Amino acid sequence: MEKYIDIKSEGCIVRCKLYYGEPLHRGNESAGESEEAGQNSRVPKKAVVFCTGFAGHKDNNAAAGYAEKLLSKHKDVLVLVFNWPAHGDDVKKKLVLSDCMVYLELVIRELRTHFGAEELYAYATSFGGYLVLKYISEHGNPFRKIALRCPAVDMYDVLTRTIMQGDEYDKILKGKEALVGFDRKILVTPALLEDLKENDIRTRDFLDFAEDILIMHGTSDEVVPFESAREFADNNLIEFVPVEKADHRFRNPPHMSLANKLAMEFFGLG
Repeated sequence: MEKYIDIKSEGCIVRCKLYYGEPLHRGNESAGESEEAGQNSRVPKKAVVFCTGFAGHKDNNAAAGYAEKLLSKHKDVLVLVFNWPAHGDDVKKKLVLSDCMVYLELVIRELRTHFGAEELYAYATSFGGYLVLKYISEHGNPFRKIALRCPAVDMYDVLTRTIMQGDEYDKILKGKEALVGFDRKILVTPALLEDLKENDIRTRDFLDFAEDILIMHGTSDEVVPFESAREFADNNLIEFVPVEKADHRFRNPPHMSLANKLAMEFFGLG
């Protein structure tokens, strides 16, 4: 089952999509307010936060596939996907890193307070992986385990050297804004680039979190350099699994199936 919810707090609206196998009752809803509330509704003990990449959105196909696979084995687990600021149908027009941290905090709070989840896990890809790493380095780790697929640990370089096309980078260097992305576009500002440059997570120490992090990376990744991710993992003693011939999006179904399987096993949900 699936449903959409909005988290409204601190002047923000975080648009989310939930995947679940059993009827849910959101903690701040009365039985009359929630059509699914009742004697058969349950509080999920475990929840997975799925963090999409740059220009991704809550209706992400990879997230849907992962949720289907996970819920086929564990119907008492909740999977939540959400839009980063300025992504998908989010109301914000510009992407700001501090807003990303607020959104992730609101999602964590929602799962704990309103859904009663006792154990949280994070499954993040690309830019989402960068943001999860940034969050735990600044706020501590709220997740029992974190699985990262092709994390953009060098996000500034990835954005400026790989994702940007044509004159987009030159426009920003001149103090202008540019629409950047793949199938969907995100408004990138000079302030965002400067923020990414100042927040290079490769310079931060993740040794205290290493045992709870798994990195999976395709050897044929055309967006995030494979060697950059491996070096980051080696420097922080993080378990690193190369996936032979997998591209950035793991378009080959067997590659994606393997990544989801590894993540579930790492979470203890295999």
